[in-house]
Amino acid sequence: MKRVAFYGGSFDPIHNAHLAIAQKVTEIFELDEFWFIPAFHAPHKKDKKVTSPFCRYAMLSLATNNEPKIKISTIELNAPEKPYTFETQTKLIKQLPDAEIFFVMGADSWNEIDTWREWQKVLTLTNIIVVTRPDYKIELSHVTDEIRKRIADLRNESPITNNKLRRKSGDDLRIYITDAVQLDISATEIRQKIHDNINYWREDVPGEVAKYIEKYELYI
Repeated sequence: MKRVAFYGGSFDPIHNAHLAIAQKVTEIFELDEFWFIPAFHAPHKKDKKVTSPFCRYAMLSLATNNEPKIKISTIELNAPEKPYTFETQTKLIKQLPDAEIFFVMGADSWNEIDTWREWQKVLTLTNIIVVTRPDYKIELSHVTDEIRKRIADLRNESPITNNKLRRKSGDDLRIYITDAVQLDISATEIRQKIHDNINYWREDVPGEVAKYIEKYELYI
C-alpha cells in the first residue's frame, strides 16, 4: 500500500526545520511521498498578515526542487473558502482511496488541537504524526481517552522498529509522537530578524529561499 504524508501550514517562509521534518519523516515512516500543503490563509491566523500564497508556494518549490519524494499540494490554495484541516483530509481520502495517509503537525499545533474546527474528526480521519521541538512539553490531557489509546510514543527510540510503524489490518488509525527532528526554528523569528536587518537569518532557510527573500524584498 502506498504511504503518503501531508504537512499543512503557512510556511511563511519554509525553513530548515520544515525541510528536516519532511526528510526525516519520509525516511522513518518509509513514505512513498511527502506533500507540503501551504494554506491560502490559515483559519487561526485570519487576523494576521500573511505573505502571498504565490510567494510561499515559490519558496516551497525552491526548497524541495532536489527532493524527489517531497512535493507541494495546491489543494488548499485552490479552495480558499474551505480552509479547515478536516475538509482537506476528507478530499485527500477521496483522492487516494488505496493509500495509507499520514497528517503531520508540529508540537504547538498538537497542544492546541482542541481549538481546531472538528478537531476530533481531524485526529480520526487519518494517521497523525506529531513532531516535537526541543524542550517543548507535549500535552496529552486535552484529548479524550479514546484518542490517547491510539498514541504510539516513538520518542527516545533509536532505531524505531517497523512493528511500531505498521498497522495490522483492522487496527485503528494511530497518532505517532516523534522527536526525530531536534531543530527549533521559528518562521516568526525569521521574519522579525529580516525586518530588524539581523543578517544571520539566512542560516535558518535553504539557500535558494534566502535568495528569493532578498530578491523580492520579503519581510522588510
